[in-house]
Amino acid sequence: MDTTVTHPIDNAAQGSDIGRLLHAISFAADKHRHQRRKDKDLTPYINHPIALAALLNAVGGITDVVVLQAAILHDTIEDTDTSYEELVAQFGRQVADVVMEVTDDKTLEKARRKAQQVEHAPHASREAALVKLADKICNLRDVATSPPDRWTLERRQEYFDWSRQVVDGLPLVSPALLAAFHEALAQRP
Repeated sequence: MDTTVTHPIDNAAQGSDIGRLLHAISFAADKHRHQRRKDKDLTPYINHPIALAALLNAVGGITDVVVLQAAILHDTIEDTDTSYEELVAQFGRQVADVVMEVTDDKTLEKARRKAQQVEHAPHASREAALVKLADKICNLRDVATSPPDRWTLERRQEYFDWSRQVVDGLPLVSPALLAAFHEALAQRP
């Protein structure tokens, strides 16, 4: 049963870039409404995708609404009941394709999923590379300042090392975002 809540901005979403971006935020907020981050404060999950879009815009100067929508929606297929087809219907194939490109295959074991991110990084589209880079920056910042409650020091260090492998493989899409990544990486515990 579809439990997606329709909001008034959903009807205006096709009219402007701002409307399309607000539609993505509304959709993601609904899909992630019961999810929390794993930090000690159990931060609302929606803060994470919003942080990606804000970082892309503020640091990377990204105004491409497809990239910003994909950043907002990047975990919907992986972590909610959202399907690729639903994203196509709501946001178009281009946005859905970027989201799919950054989505892990949850049928694989964790180690294999992590290896695939490293393997796929050099082949990422510009849009997916921007979203992936922003995701790694935000995650490193979170792990450095407010890590998942049960993560050991070793696990946090491994996450930093693995994130570097992923980002080192990505095409260069934004020197400013890459600099922000290296600043976050310097906070390795």
